[in-house]
Amino acid sequence: MTLSLSSDSSSPSTLEWKFSQIFGEKLPGEDVQDIDIISAIEFDKKGDFLAIGDRGGRVVIFENKAGNHDLLEHTSRSELEQLDLVVPQHPKFQYKTEFQSHEPEFDYLKSTEIEEKINEVRWCATPNGSLFILSANDKTIKLWKVKDHKVKKVKEMDITPFVTSENSLMAESSFINGQHKPNFANGHSIEWTENVAKSTLSFHAGPDKITSFADAIPARCRKVYAHAHDFNINSISINSDGETFLSGDDLRINLWNLEVSNQCFNIIDTKPENMEDLTEVITSAEFHPFHCNLLAYSSSRGFIRLVDLRQSALCDQNARILKDEESHGPKSFFTEIIASISDMKFANDGRHILSRDYMNLKLWDMHMDAGPVATFRIHEQLRPKLCDLYNNDAIFDKFDCCLSGYGLHLATGSYSNHLRIFSNGIGSQEGVTMEASKNPFRKPQVQTSRRARRSSLSNLTRGFYRQGHDESAGSNEFSCDFNSKLLHMAWHPTNNLIACAANNSLLMYHA
Repeated sequence: MTLSLSSDSSSPSTLEWKFSQIFGEKLPGEDVQDIDIISAIEFDKKGDFLAIGDRGGRVVIFENKAGNHDLLEHTSRSELEQLDLVVPQHPKFQYKTEFQSHEPEFDYLKSTEIEEKINEVRWCATPNGSLFILSANDKTIKLWKVKDHKVKKVKEMDITPFVTSENSLMAESSFINGQHKPNFANGHSIEWTENVAKSTLSFHAGPDKITSFADAIPARCRKVYAHAHDFNINSISINSDGETFLSGDDLRINLWNLEVSNQCFNIIDTKPENMEDLTEVITSAEFHPFHCNLLAYSSSRGFIRLVDLRQSALCDQNARILKDEESHGPKSFFTEIIASISDMKFANDGRHILSRDYMNLKLWDMHMDAGPVATFRIHEQLRPKLCDLYNNDAIFDKFDCCLSGYGLHLATGSYSNHLRIFSNGIGSQEGVTMEASKNPFRKPQVQTSRRARRSSLSNLTRGFYRQGHDESAGSNEFSCDFNSKLLHMAWHPTNNLIACAANNSLLMYHA
């Protein structure tokens, strides 16, 4: 399939986007703790499961109950026909399980702390239906198997002869009022507010009987891939062969076999002999969706390099480069900073690549090296404020991007928790903008009084501001909440459904 750049009837301008679900909703006046902020989102290939990682090192999994296969297997045809009237047309997810994936560590050799924050989560394709997921923090990758235990029902069971009084007291303290909430080593627990399955233990008068008991859904760590990166891991990607995956940091990309955790192959190494000669770093890397020998990686200079593993075992010198020869806008001190690609995704057709830099969303054709086939402006109104953004480090924010299953629609985030959705069709440059909230299209509150420019600008940025930027250029009454940023999102592989993270809340929208 080839992406069409002509207008089509299903462009986002004709779709009605609606709020679908929210998990972990922030209560009024509630302070969000840093460890609860979502840092990674990923659907599995079929769209039946959604995994998120947070800064506390936890992975939470949601399941699409609208397409529950167990329901189809154990329900008669007449019952299914009745259910068809009430089953929602778009996926509906509910909480499945969560587990602590990473813990904070300390590197004694380098005297540095390693955060538990989850940088990436990726689902592994398995033929037997088992759930395997890769999760990574800055230095370590882990392979987890999530085992689904069915509900056990026991009519009568006398537990008195087998349980001592001490153990009975422990059991009662563990299941107070029939509810059990998982706690983690960092002293916090997540309580998702929608469709959370609770474990229940019922006691009756006379002989102790357990009427129903739902087992917890455990996750077991099967492999640990460690000690292979000197710099922070920014990417992991599963190969289409189902056997290998890559992990990338600022200067290197390694190739792993899922079954071998103590050995990997360094296929790309961009570290110069003298670090003072360093001109760019790797920002993201991903395998081709169906050619297991192809991969792409992006850089801080705005380049995308295409690599064929069949040409050479060391791929850093054998790559085709996609770059924007006609970059728009005047050159400035910030040009190289905002050109850095923060995220990159292959379209399912295997020919197009979507990338996100600070200001733009770009669609590339692998057969066209000279530049992107389409460029979408995300927050062009911030260009006059780049020196302020540089001074408060907002210019280094890394926004994700995603595509719909057929690649006809594109999405990314911005400040004030704004979600931007575009189409490849003609006349779709403006796209759709909505706020990540229960009321996504409410009218934004515009501040008419512009905040004074910070007085702590360095001499370099002061000089640049005076020479190239008049303050009146940014006085368009536009205001952004730079503390509310929509960084992470994912598009459902088969439906027009987007999951995005606003701090500690997971929100979903369908069309």
